[in-house]
Amino acid sequence: MKNGYYGNYGGSFVPETLIEPLNELIANYKNLKKSPRFKAELKKLLTDFAGRPTPLFKSEKLSARAGCEVYLKREDLAHTGSHKINNAVGQALVARFSGKKKIIAETGAGQHGVAAASAAVVTGLKCRVFMGEVDISRQQENVRRMKLLGAEVVPVKEGTRTLREAVSAAIRSWVSDPRDSYYLLGSCVGPHPYPMMVRDFQSVIGKEVKKQLSYPPTHLVACVGGGSNSIGLFHPFFEDRNVKLIGVEAGGAASINNGRIGVLHGTRSYLLYGRSGQIKDTHSVAPGLDYCGVGPEHSYYNDIRRADYFTVSDGGALKAFRWLSKNEGVIPALESSHAIWWMMNNKFSKGDRVVVCLSGRGDKDLSAAGQG
Repeated sequence: MKNGYYGNYGGSFVPETLIEPLNELIANYKNLKKSPRFKAELKKLLTDFAGRPTPLFKSEKLSARAGCEVYLKREDLAHTGSHKINNAVGQALVARFSGKKKIIAETGAGQHGVAAASAAVVTGLKCRVFMGEVDISRQQENVRRMKLLGAEVVPVKEGTRTLREAVSAAIRSWVSDPRDSYYLLGSCVGPHPYPMMVRDFQSVIGKEVKKQLSYPPTHLVACVGGGSNSIGLFHPFFEDRNVKLIGVEAGGAASINNGRIGVLHGTRSYLLYGRSGQIKDTHSVAPGLDYCGVGPEHSYYNDIRRADYFTVSDGGALKAFRWLSKNEGVIPALESSHAIWWMMNNKFSKGDRVVVCLSGRGDKDLSAAGQG
């Protein structure tokens, strides 16, 4: 990353009212990264509040099926049930150290909303979460959790009423009150410095994998919507060219595989849009992957061939959801199930060591998967 860009991707395409808040955030974050107090408090919260490090679990059934060693990075065991807590705690601390009084967040699957609400409580901030009406209806458990944690959940009724509109509504709310509020963006998208910040806070995933494996992995596999869990797993291994990076998109929301370069929500990246420039509607059984764009760093990884990106259908994700539950006793989030299904249906050598990021738990998805 250089000057907010990853190759040709990234940048900061925002209205004038956000230029000063973003410049302030860039300066504050630069200083906080060097602050012993900030780093000590972040480490303490990640350990004592978020429950890190998360285990690296060898899946015997998946290993037998693939003919190699397969490990699950158990982000589903982190507090609030997904990797989202890593970034939420980090950014909530940035907000508090910057003198902000409340955080604004968006959510699709609800996991980021729950993580943001929890992080707000532990750091003494108020929290408002924007969520599309469609996602509210299919993620009622997470909506109840957010409200129990004291967050205000704001239904978004425009457009497809999913994650894309939730992001837009959250940004509009932030524009109206940038002095006292902090936008706690949940994925590695948006204007600089958000993609960098989210990557930095999520890189704890890959750093732990490095310590937990006796030998380096040969493959890292993770689902990609905006791409926060995957960039957190991939980035610490970027320089190790012997490690293959595999991102798995939802078939109905595959920005890298089916998109074109454009600008949305403050960043330049791969997007799904038509000839007239209108953003296309997307679909995924996994609400956390139902986004029309992807993080700029992923776009860069794709262009330089550092990572390979594939798609999995709703049907494949549902099969993986049921298979892992019945064969390994682990109920994966439907987002993570995309990565599991890709791994289950590709060939590996006997000496391969594959790490799959289990980005979240599947309790929230039981109804969508026909199990509730």
